[in-house]
This record gives sequence, C-alpha cells and structure tokens, in this order.
Amino acid sequence: MSIAGSPITCAWPPPRELSMSLPKDDAAALSARWTEGVLLKRDVFSTVERGRFRGENGEVDAVLRRLDEVPWWSFLLARHLFAREKHALARAKGLDVGPELLWAGQRALVRGFVDGAALHLAKPHGDLAYFRSAKAALRRLRRAGICHNDLAKEQNWLVGRDGRAYVTDFQLAACFAHRGRLYRILAYEDLRHLLKHKRSYAPEALTPRERKILAKKSFAASLWLATGKKVYRAITRGLFNFTDREGGGRRLVNDAPVLTALIRKNPAVRDTAIVAFADRRSGVGLYAFVEADQATLEGQLRNELTAAKGPKPPEHIQVVHALPRDTSGKPRTEILQLVAMNQLDLIEPMMKNDQDRAFLKDILEQRKNLRDRFNFEADLPTG
Repeated sequence: MSIAGSPITCAWPPPRELSMSLPKDDAAALSARWTEGVLLKRDVFSTVERGRFRGENGEVDAVLRRLDEVPWWSFLLARHLFAREKHALARAKGLDVGPELLWAGQRALVRGFVDGAALHLAKPHGDLAYFRSAKAALRRLRRAGICHNDLAKEQNWLVGRDGRAYVTDFQLAACFAHRGRLYRILAYEDLRHLLKHKRSYAPEALTPRERKILAKKSFAASLWLATGKKVYRAITRGLFNFTDREGGGRRLVNDAPVLTALIRKNPAVRDTAIVAFADRRSGVGLYAFVEADQATLEGQLRNELTAAKGPKPPEHIQVVHALPRDTSGKPRTEILQLVAMNQLDLIEPMMKNDQDRAFLKDILEQRKNLRDRFNFEADLPTG
C-alpha cells in the first residue's frame, strides 16, 4: 500500500510519462495494465503512487514504485533499496502481513493496496487486539526469515480496515536462509520497535517480559545509535537534503512553523494547521487549513505571506469554520493530511460520530487540491 502516512520528502521534477522514461519492457507492461491515481510520495529514491492494476483476476487497487525519475547521484542506492523490497515482498507472498507483490520489472514494481491507515494517523489507543495482531504478523515474518528493519517508523505500520496490523515499505528488509546471530538481532529489534509503539498507544497492556525487552537494546542497536545513525543522518540530511518527519520533508519541518506564525498574526484567524502533500509539479506542497469566519480571507492571507518575504506560501489555503480536534483540543492533523492528499476513502473509518461526519463533509466540499483525483467519492461521508 501505502497511504496517507506515506512519506512525502524531497522535491524533484515531475515524472514523465511511463513510456518515455522506464525501460521498454517495464513501460510496455505497465501501459497496458496500470491506471494512474493519487501521488503518494516523491523523493530521491523513488516515486510512489496509488492507482489500479489489471491482473489475471481483474483490476485491483495497487501501489506503484518507480525509479525512472531518480537522479543519477542516488540511483545506485535507490536500485539497491528497490531490489531489497522486491526480494522481501516475493518471499512474504501469502503471509498476509502486508501488500502482495503483483508485478515487478527492472525499475518498477506494483504491490497490492492495504485498505487501512498508517499507525500515526489511526492512533489505536487501547486497541489490544491490534497489537496482538501485530505480534502475530512479526511471527509470520520471522518464520519466513524476513526482518523488516524499519519498524521504528509509525508510517510503516498500518491499521487495516479490518482492525488487523499490516506492515509496508520493505526497502530496508533483509531475508535470511538461516537463523544466525545477525538474524536474531534484527528480529529482536523489529519486536522492540513494535513494543515501543505499544507503549505509546496501550502502555497498560505491556507485560513484564515486554517491558524487559523495551529496556534492553541489542548491542547492534546501541552501536548504531552511537555511530551509524549519525553517519546516516549526515548523508541523508546533508548530502541528499532529505528530511522525513511523518512524510513532510524539509518544507514541513522548516517552513510550516514560520508560515503558521505569520498566518496567526491576522486578527481574523483563530487557529491554523499546515500539512504536506505530494505534488506532481513541485514535489512537495503545503496545505494550510485556517480556522476563521471570513470565507474571503484566503486572498488576504496569501498577499500577507507574499509581502512578508519569508518561506514560499502554501500551495493551498482553505478557510474553515472549525478545525477537527482531538479530546485535548489539538487539531487532528491526521484527518487534514488525508484531505490534502485526496485519500478520502481512508477518512470515513476515522470519523467517530455524526458531528464529525457533518463537519468533515463541509471541509471536503471546499477542498483545494483537486489535481490528483481518484474514484474514492463512493465512500465519502454523507452527513
């Protein structure tokens, strides 16, 4: 899959047509079977989009990863990550722990779409069944000799519409023929990262053994934190100019706080929340939801942001009567993120009551990002 929580990272030129940029065999296969949908992620390692894939049993929702727009200076690493994902997905076929590998070529692959939301969007507080399902998924991966190696990211854990746990994004996965020491260390770290998420959402359910695992990092993990992770950050954030805070990239990390402060200076604004979305033209776009009563405020805010000569103004500014909020009063950015990315079919399971649905309907009807469209409207809330 990957959904709203999918990373949106470094800006890069928009993708060309498949037939122009992929190897001939890849382009020929995809042009006959792939229908473009919503752009989920673009960075220096790949382009990922959601669409429809025609297989032997008809069309299904699917996710395409393609390397045709990867810059030359990151291509070797991108191809290595691509190969790891392809190998791991092939080995995981039939395990029902994540997306199925539907098709793979030289520089593109298609995996199935998991109908669910990323962990940091779904926020399964107190959901013990979910974490039991997650441990079962890890056991199946372990029996197949697969270590995911990137489960510290909440984006890579999905809460399925069926309530079960799934994992996605196998670019760092390692496959083992034998359960040697390295395999045991990596499998232990996968479990420890799952338990960190359980501690965030269901801390009261942690067992004494699980608390002991959380308290004890493997030697390899400790060494990585002390040495390798610093090198990794220096390369990705320095050389590759790559930042990934819940899929937002550098604009969300650096520009959004400045823009938020500037917007709140307007006396008509009660509050604002800014989220990022993948954009086919600019790579990463910003979408500002502004809580105010003046529907005509957008133009005024855009002029003020331009005159401030600070960061580039958001690509979209939408004035709403009220922002969706959680029980503590904070804006529900996970909902706004899905609106900005046009992942509308994933929103309905997150609505708690009729008031939420009525409010969301108002936001959806006025949404600004209509460039990436897909046939999701059948599942929209109706009030």
